[in-house]
Order: sequence, then C-alpha cells, then structure tokens
Amino acid sequence: MADIAKLVEELSKLTVLEAAELAKALEEEWGVSAAAAVAVAGPAGGGDAAAPAEEKDEFDVVLTGDGGKKIQVIKEVRAITGLGLTEAKALVEGAPKPLKEGVNKAEAEEIKGKIEAAGGTVELK
Repeated sequence: MADIAKLVEELSKLTVLEAAELAKALEEEWGVSAAAAVAVAGPAGGGDAAAPAEEKDEFDVVLTGDGGKKIQVIKEVRAITGLGLTEAKALVEGAPKPLKEGVNKAEAEEIKGKIEAAGGTVELK
C-alpha cells in the first residue's frame, strides 16, 4: 500500500496535459478507458445524494466571433480543423459555429487559447 501512496503522490504532480497523455497511453497499452473504469466503479462513499456532480469530460469548442481580426482567426481555424480557405472563412463569418465537438478538456483549452491568441472569441460547451 505504501507504493500506491507514492504513486498517487507522483501522479498528482502531473500537469493536465501530462495526465491526458498518460491516460491515452494507458488506454492504448491495456485497451481500457479511464472513463469506463470510473463508470463501473460508481460514486465513492456509498453514492449519497450530496455527492458533487461529475466533471464534464467532453466539450464542444464554439467560435463566437473573430474579434475584428478575421484573417488571423481564419488561419488558426484552418490549422485546427484542417479546412480549406473557403470553408474556414465561411465558418468564421458564420460565427457562432462549432469548431470541434466532443473533445477532451485539455484539447478544448488548447484550441481556445490558440483562437483567443489570434484575436477571436471562443465558448466551451
């Protein structure tokens, strides 16, 4: 049990991105999903009604505006989505529009940061 405590201590030092990479590596290695293990285990502490709500693990990244910097935002949208120039321009001009759907929190935050750095506005749903 002491080894488990040490492991938990080391894992708690990971950044969000490192933890996401670890989860992906474990899923690939053992063919199991961390989300499935949590769902099977059920809520801790007997599942009383006062348990906190489950944290959302999938997000939709929605472009809400270009912030007056349409060209820079179009470039980032192209880089993120792989769309062609015409499709990316239409997406930016048609905001609010989803950029990516069903992504994990780390990826959603990364996309949000890139779009905001380019001058656009993003909402995570």
